[in-house]
Amino acid sequence: MSILAVLIALFSLVPLGYVVYMTVATGWDTAVALILRPRVGELLANTLLLMAATVPLCLLLGVAGAWLVERTNLRGRRIWAVLLAAPLAIPAFVNSYAWVSAIPSLGGLGSGILISTLSYFPLVYIPAAATLSRLDPAIEQSAAALGLGAWRAFFRVVLPQLRIALTGGGLLVGLHLLAEYGAFAMIRFDTFTTAIMTQYRSTFNGAAGNMLASVLVFFCLLLLMAEVRSRGTARYARIGSGAQARALRLPLHAYQIPSQAFLLALTALAFGLPLYYVLKWIVAGGADVWTAAEFLPALLATFGYGLAGAAATIVVAFPMAYLAVRKPGWFSKSLELSNYVTSSMPGIVVALAFVTVSIRVMPGIYQTAGVLVAAYVLLFLPRALVNLRAGLAQAPKELDEAAQALGKPPLLAFIRVTLRLTAPAAAGGAALVFLAIANELTATLLLSPNGTKTLATEFWSKSSEIDYAGAAPYALLMILLSAPMTYLLFQQSKKVAGQ
Repeated sequence: MSILAVLIALFSLVPLGYVVYMTVATGWDTAVALILRPRVGELLANTLLLMAATVPLCLLLGVAGAWLVERTNLRGRRIWAVLLAAPLAIPAFVNSYAWVSAIPSLGGLGSGILISTLSYFPLVYIPAAATLSRLDPAIEQSAAALGLGAWRAFFRVVLPQLRIALTGGGLLVGLHLLAEYGAFAMIRFDTFTTAIMTQYRSTFNGAAGNMLASVLVFFCLLLLMAEVRSRGTARYARIGSGAQARALRLPLHAYQIPSQAFLLALTALAFGLPLYYVLKWIVAGGADVWTAAEFLPALLATFGYGLAGAAATIVVAFPMAYLAVRKPGWFSKSLELSNYVTSSMPGIVVALAFVTVSIRVMPGIYQTAGVLVAAYVLLFLPRALVNLRAGLAQAPKELDEAAQALGKPPLLAFIRVTLRLTAPAAAGGAALVFLAIANELTATLLLSPNGTKTLATEFWSKSSEIDYAGAAPYALLMILLSAPMTYLLFQQSKKVAGQ
């Protein structure tokens, strides 16, 4: 297992190695000249302004929604808990498509902030709600006994307890902003990712695009380091004896109606409006847009690549998860970190790495299904890794040893005990990977074999041609495929919270 884990870690570092290699191969003078162009400064300003506005807004909306659901007597809070997570079922580029349908003149930084915030605030809401639901109310009661009011107790006591959830959620929002292509291209807002795609199409893996990719990777690594640093070393676990008391919910009184109105407006804009315009375009297109010859090949290809990518990701992730659980230590943590570094990179950078490696090292595999599946594995490996680690933790090695003591060969004991106990977690991880693959756009556009059509690429092709009615069925199918992922994430957060 250790040898396999090392090989997987080396494989996962291919995109980072590609960025370093292309930077060195370009030459110092040329690289500096390309990076210091005015165009890069413009993209940098757009990216920084986008992140400076969107990340705090997502944190604000996510925490506000989580607090209302978990810490107040909000009416219908179980329904709101699901609705606030529901926007994750709509890919950001579908959200952008809906807003452009509503306001054709939409564009620029403000539109990017609006669409990004509505698409990504659930990434903060879900972990924040899970943390609040398991937070020991004795902490707040102690703060009240010391004379702190409700608001002062929230900022002095509760908010610090959300530190890990908020830094993790903020990191996810930031990485999504750096990686997003379709949503920003549709509203004509230039970011590093849209500029890299433009350079790729005009110069096919030219030096300018590669230097933009190196800047983008630098920002991704900077975000990772900032998240690790801000996480700190403090521990927030409850260590007292006895069962945790049920949290006291703050009565909203006169704020009940304004709170309901706020959540209604938020979910209507983030989930209701996109769904409405998708259905509106389907009705406008009539029965012609639902012909099997149109969408069935894309649906089958999406399922095919999703299943292949999910299966490959689970197989590749297993040795790493096994080593992390059965042989924990600095070695396994270092190998695991290499996977998270690669997965933090935008899909376009991973795709460009595979384009370069396949053309220069093995030209025969360029634009084959195997290369595309390999890119999916690197992009979504942590989703499988997290689930497999949880599953393996429920299958201690003592059970294998007991089976062997009863006369079972080591391999048979491993299959009948460890693999069987890990199967549910593996299935959950595979489902999350499958649904992420179904919505992946940039890597699929760059690496898919000629003539391949998926739901994401067909939606993008038709929406780029302003055929919004033709794009609507693909958008609806992606939403329907994404809904189970949102449900899994919601259930997982409840499980973590002990509910």
